[in-house]
Amino acid sequence: MTTVLLVLFLLVTLAMIGVILVQRSEGGGLGIGSSQGMGAFMTGRGTANLLTRTTAILGTAFMVLALVLAMLGKGQAPRGSILDAPAATTPALPTVPPLPSVPTN
Repeated sequence: MTTVLLVLFLLVTLAMIGVILVQRSEGGGLGIGSSQGMGAFMTGRGTANLLTRTTAILGTAFMVLALVLAMLGKGQAPRGSILDAPAATTPALPTVPPLPSVPTN
């Protein structure tokens, strides 16, 4: 279940990033006038309202999923500190016997 929630969390995050980047800082939303791009489908103000609502919904979903994932993962962390563990010893490397000497003539 955690994996499904993580994938959903990732999709919501990417969607929220996309929606936020599409918005104009002046609140114009997409920068589309009434005669450009989408034509009379949506006015600049209607687009801004749509993007604002979408951002609010995605932000709420983001926060809820983050809290749920935090509660699910609460008991899975190992107890203690890595500083409390004894130092790991490196295993001794095996010794290689020396090669036999070859007589030279």
